[in-house]
Amino acid sequence: MTSTILNVTASATGRHWVGLSPEEDRLSEALAQRADIAPALARVLARRGVLPETADSYLAPALRDLLPDPLRLKDMGVAATRVLAAMAARERFAIFADYDVDGGTSAALLIDWLRQQGHAATLYIPDRIDEGYGPNEAAMAELATSHDLIICVDCGTLSHDPIAAARGADVIVLDHHLGGAELPDCVAVVNPNRQDEPGDLGYLCAAAVVFLMLVEAGRQLREAGRKGPDLMAMLDLVALATVADVAQLTGVNRAFVRQGLKVMARRDRPGLVALCDVARLDRAPTSYHLGFVLGPRVNAGGRIGEADLGARLLACTDPAEARAMAERLDMFNTDRREIEANVRDAALAQAEVRGLDAPLVWAADDGWHPGVVGIVASRLKEATNRPAVVIGFDGDDGKGSGRSIAGVDLGASIQKLAAEGLIQKGGGHRMAAGLSLSRAQLEPAMSRLSELLAKQGAGEAGPADLRIDAMLMPGGATVELIEALETAGPFGAGSPAPRFVFPSQSIRFTKPVGDGHLKFSFSDGGPVTLEAIAFNARSTGLADLIEGHAGRPIHLAGRIEVNHWNGRQSVQLRLEDAALA
Repeated sequence: MTSTILNVTASATGRHWVGLSPEEDRLSEALAQRADIAPALARVLARRGVLPETADSYLAPALRDLLPDPLRLKDMGVAATRVLAAMAARERFAIFADYDVDGGTSAALLIDWLRQQGHAATLYIPDRIDEGYGPNEAAMAELATSHDLIICVDCGTLSHDPIAAARGADVIVLDHHLGGAELPDCVAVVNPNRQDEPGDLGYLCAAAVVFLMLVEAGRQLREAGRKGPDLMAMLDLVALATVADVAQLTGVNRAFVRQGLKVMARRDRPGLVALCDVARLDRAPTSYHLGFVLGPRVNAGGRIGEADLGARLLACTDPAEARAMAERLDMFNTDRREIEANVRDAALAQAEVRGLDAPLVWAADDGWHPGVVGIVASRLKEATNRPAVVIGFDGDDGKGSGRSIAGVDLGASIQKLAAEGLIQKGGGHRMAAGLSLSRAQLEPAMSRLSELLAKQGAGEAGPADLRIDAMLMPGGATVELIEALETAGPFGAGSPAPRFVFPSQSIRFTKPVGDGHLKFSFSDGGPVTLEAIAFNARSTGLADLIEGHAGRPIHLAGRIEVNHWNGRQSVQLRLEDAALA
């Protein structure tokens, strides 16, 4: 049973503020005493269930301790052996990848690894609009005419007919999407989410699966007396994929991201250097930058531009060429934001008419770009705390994407729709899925999906609770505290950044900035005044409360971060919620 923080049960955004449970409180006290950890950090660790005896290893996740044996995954040994045999015979490689960050990084990993050993590979990424997700029969048949081994990354587990069409070539699948009852007939399907896998590695993204295959290939090379490429230097790509694909930051994923960020800080990979530069990122990236600065730009090509541009950038070795590609991706990302905003507004209006209290929130219309429907679904999910699906139609053909909430398996439900013939095809993960359907299938499919999700508890919750780790005063919000908190990272899916509440604060200054954002400062009457930024404050109601405070004290909740400006560091609150004191 969690406690209500500051008696806030309906904040400015309609949320209930909750703190640690009594058990977590006791654990945080034990961590602070027995592990000699700062109280604020102890509370963050307690919420994650970290025990005093494991605190040191949690705060310093080591790949050597957390990396699973690749052979725990079925077909892994066969896949690695086949790749090495193809290299030895100088066979022709093709890589068929998905058009998102996970697919692009997976392809770049393989291209880089092969290139370092003197082998080239043809990259094929399907067009999102013309071809859709995953292998298709025409593309696979064409690739098979001029290649001996086709490696499908971040796709392929459900592609029975397309893989069968690759006559004359061997096919390996390195994927993480939910598998069906039957696997395609090919050399190997390495996927922690196959139905015959125990699922304990199901949190890995496709790039992590590719990395494990390269680990096994490296082991086989060493047994043969040969040395393969330095895999540790490739963890920048694994880190980017892990965060951008919203994989749970647990187990080995924490080590992948922690080590990958160190590699990225060295600025060795021309594609990532160029991407950081066009994004005006002038310091070492954090997990936040992977998810919200770099990831969206890599994705932009697959969403509305050139499907293979992100993967080619990540695999690029020429700085000038990388800069040109990064600039195009940055342009596509700007265009994507504009398209997304238009679809988001229309989808939310439509969903509100349909009702936001059902187990499923959905919207569909003509002309909505398939490259942004997933992002808009995510926005609807965040606004309603319900699973959301957004579908764009081109004539009779609809392509959609969905996002789910914790505890509700959307991918399995979408697969069930496909099995029941209610949609043309679909699948994905617990938290995200895609689907294709006809206009006539729309209403029956959404009705059935709502039923399936209701059985899992969707629609029962009100607005999501806002989980608060600790209370803090402005004088205690220091750069040193933030550095200590970062040892509990990386932060992201399944491991949210620490959230603090500043009680009974006085608003000192407000200034609208950008498109609907708000900057302000606050203090508790002491000598320290903190700066704060509230993104999208106009649309969330936070601006009305902050600007209209009329001298009343306000509780402020959010995440503290270091703001870098003109070579100086200061603490800034990224506001998420507020309530009158």
